[in-house]
Amino acid sequence: MLPFALLAYRTSIRTSTGTTPYSLVYGMEAVLPIEVEIPSMRVLAESELEEAEWAKQRYEQLKLIDEKRLTALCHDQCYKQRMARAFNARVRYRKFNSDDLVLRKQHPA
Repeated sequence: MLPFALLAYRTSIRTSTGTTPYSLVYGMEAVLPIEVEIPSMRVLAESELEEAEWAKQRYEQLKLIDEKRLTALCHDQCYKQRMARAFNARVRYRKFNSDDLVLRKQHPA
C-alpha cells in the first residue's frame, strides 16, 4: 500500500507551493493510472503525437521547469509570511519584571 500512498502524496497540490511535488521534480503533472484506463484529453493528445514531436514538447516543458520552481518558491514565501502574520496576531506580548512571581516547572534529572 505504500506505493499508492506515496503516489497520492506526490500528486496532491501543496498549499505552501501551490503545485505538486511531482511537477516540481519532473516539470509536468503525473499521468494517473485512471487516466490510462479512461483516457483524458491530455493522454489522447500525447498518444497521437509522433515520437520526435513528443520529445520536442517535453523539452519545451523542461525549459520552463526553473520558472515553475521559482514561482513555487515565491508562493512558498508568501505562504510562510501569511502563516507568521496569523500566528503573531494571536500572540499576546507579556512583559516580566525582576520582582514578578512566575511558575517554574523542574523536570527530574
